[in-house]
Amino acid sequence: MDVPRPPVAADALQLADHLHIRAVIDNWAIWRDSAQWDRLLGTWHEGGRIVTTWFQGSAEQFVALCRASWEAGVVGHHVQGSASVDVSCDRAVAQTRLLLCVRGVVHGIECDSTCTARFYDFFENRAGRWGLVMRQPIYEKDRMDPVSPSDRLVLDAALLARYPVGYRHLAYMQATSGLTVMEGLPGLRGPATDSVYAAGATWLGGGALTIGQ
Repeated sequence: MDVPRPPVAADALQLADHLHIRAVIDNWAIWRDSAQWDRLLGTWHEGGRIVTTWFQGSAEQFVALCRASWEAGVVGHHVQGSASVDVSCDRAVAQTRLLLCVRGVVHGIECDSTCTARFYDFFENRAGRWGLVMRQPIYEKDRMDPVSPSDRLVLDAALLARYPVGYRHLAYMQATSGLTVMEGLPGLRGPATDSVYAAGATWLGGGALTIGQ
């Protein structure tokens, strides 16, 4: 004879949602940085998108380009910290502390670029599975250092000034390696960041996604 299960408290359901979403966020970083491309793509729902300094488009295109970059020997790591998750019915917004570490060669010198940022993620629950719909980083501050303390790095001040304070050194490394870097991405504060927060509120309220389209 089946024994009826006791009702699940609302806070327990909310915790389950938070844990599910956090697992997706954590898996994304590990799978991205260890070349598990099929699993990485599975963190998005169909139609999912992402914005980075060097790319804006579909999850499928992003994963393909990451794979090509990996095979070319580019080294990058996503070190994640605390996360805040807001859930509203079958939608959620998550913010996750991020340290983006990229190694590359700038003006003939091997360097590390380190960017403190947040992932601002738009999630949806489809058929019982939470997945990414849109991933928008917020770039707060960054720096670049030669790997060898004996090297002296001199940057082009005009090129560096083209990009916002939050990711200008990362952008410099990427631009000098041949990538086209987006300007005006969200930082610690400002209109671009306010637009991301407004889009999050609209998403949680049941409205259409208003960024990254």
